[in-house]
Amino acid sequence: MTRADDRALIDRFLEMMMAERGAARNTLLAYRTDLNQAADALPQGLVAADGGALQGLVAQWQDLAASSAMRKMSALRHFYRFLVEERMIAHDPSEILARPCGRRPLPKILSHDDVGRLFAELDARIAADHPAMADVRLLLMLELLYGSGLRATELVSLPRNAIAPDRPFMIIRGKGGKDRLVPLSDRARLIAGRWADFVSDDALWLFPSGKSHISRIRLYQMVKQLAAAVGIDPQRISPHVLRHAFATHLLEGGADLRALQTLLGHADIATTEIYTHVDSKRLVDLVNKRHPLARHSLKRDVDEGARDA
Repeated sequence: MTRADDRALIDRFLEMMMAERGAARNTLLAYRTDLNQAADALPQGLVAADGGALQGLVAQWQDLAASSAMRKMSALRHFYRFLVEERMIAHDPSEILARPCGRRPLPKILSHDDVGRLFAELDARIAADHPAMADVRLLLMLELLYGSGLRATELVSLPRNAIAPDRPFMIIRGKGGKDRLVPLSDRARLIAGRWADFVSDDALWLFPSGKSHISRIRLYQMVKQLAAAVGIDPQRISPHVLRHAFATHLLEGGADLRALQTLLGHADIATTEIYTHVDSKRLVDLVNKRHPLARHSLKRDVDEGARDA
């Protein structure tokens, strides 16, 4: 791999961060700077670097502010994870690095009302006698992002036969090449049946575009455009935010964390635990209503204490 190859892969990585994660412009600029500097500092470049080379690089950051060093390590970890997922490398060399202390950022949240407005807009569009192909496609995509919790990459690369009308689930090849079972709602399968009328029988992909499938960037743009059409700030939404909404709203509805981990395809439940912050009200209500002390009236306890005095 040459320096030019490093730069090209950095570009692809940043496109993914924008499309799948909805990364802010400043984050993308910082990651680009960090990764370009790392590529220049490593004798063999980024892609060919091993764990020892990365440890040497991190040692050079000791005099930096903790926040700057954490951002640079985050850029490296995300970049190498991307290379593994894209099968550019077989092993993540950044796994050897000590993880900096710090809290995970809280995911952006969409309310039930926000999600309802998105679907109401698309439902109205496809209720026409001859709905636009793009509207049927986008409705199905939203069903799979919010209704099944797919990642953007998983969604756009679905094969043509991924959804069967008589099967209430899909088998998804997710991160790390691991398969997982993803449930499908009756509504999603119904919309998939309508979408099938627009897709050629010999197409390789469920969402074809040219010689390949629709890109993550295009998906990102369509979701932003839909948000703007219903009065939601486009900066608040992305395909990844819809996946967050899937997890958040399931947890609010009573799903347990282990089930959520399976549905999201997280290898480590610590990744899933980020969603517990949104459930604080339900947990407080649970303690107030279900804990044994909740059955005791404060006034009654005070009265009984007064009689005993």
